[in-house]
Amino acid sequence: METRKLGSSGLEVSALGLGCMGMSFGYGTVADKSEMIALIRKAVESGVTFFDTAEVYGPYTNEELVGEALAPFRNKVAIATKFGFDVGGIAGGLNSRPEHIRKVVEASLKRLRVESIDLLYQHRVDPNVPIEEVAGTVKELIQEGKVKHFGLSEAGVKNIRKAHAIQPVTALQSEYSLFWREPEAEIMPTLEELGIGFVPFSPLGKGFLTGKMTAETTFVATDFRNTVPRLSLENRLANQKLVDLLTDIATQKEATPAQVALAWLLAQKPWIVPIPGTTKPERFNENIGSVAVKLTSDDLQLIEEAASKISLQGDRYQAASAKMIDR
Repeated sequence: METRKLGSSGLEVSALGLGCMGMSFGYGTVADKSEMIALIRKAVESGVTFFDTAEVYGPYTNEELVGEALAPFRNKVAIATKFGFDVGGIAGGLNSRPEHIRKVVEASLKRLRVESIDLLYQHRVDPNVPIEEVAGTVKELIQEGKVKHFGLSEAGVKNIRKAHAIQPVTALQSEYSLFWREPEAEIMPTLEELGIGFVPFSPLGKGFLTGKMTAETTFVATDFRNTVPRLSLENRLANQKLVDLLTDIATQKEATPAQVALAWLLAQKPWIVPIPGTTKPERFNENIGSVAVKLTSDDLQLIEEAASKISLQGDRYQAASAKMIDR
């Protein structure tokens, strides 16, 4: 497995990380714990050194899973987790008050079975707490040795700059793929300027770019993808042209559409580290195989020209979730 540095921070991780959320949260079913521990450990054995979780996934159970699975490998891997939601709160909204951040960090340290969190993200920008105050609190936690690196998730340019001025931001996590390219306009140029790494979540478009979704695909009632406008049946059919493009390239490369989608991401910038998630060993093998798929400049130009002619349909979030995106 190749490695990459997240910006100028010095945090070096595998070129692909593993998003662990779906193992216990979000997709309507909770996978077997022993099987997920085996999958996470298989990832380590395959060279993956970067694992993503959050207190809100579960809540709490995903951190516990990741902590147990990675306990034997703590000197070999980096774990990223997040604060920022008012888990258990009456409103269930955002909470990045300094005292809350400290409370969350203490609890996460115990669940992850670590003495220091490798990368701590603010999960969503809290409009009620100045970002400078948030960054200052994390800076103190870094000075205390409880956190190593500071990250932001779904933050906009203004808040990235404000936070970075107080405590250097190691990485920004946001959705990015051929299915959602909004970060290219303002976010990525800012990250490059400031030396901040980029960790795309949903790099396979929540499964759409694998080519496995069809008109017959349905999601269980509690799967969050039921609420994603871009994945409605009507929009899936309208957006199929993008999957067809990936399938054509994949055939030429003797790869799969998912592998081409991930290879495209890896080819965009050397400081991009996608975190595809899965609960299936065979899908994990497919995903890490993308590192060996090399797209030439001609390939990338072909994809760009073809993709530019495809008008993708549907928003990526419903209105309530979109309000939490700092853009």
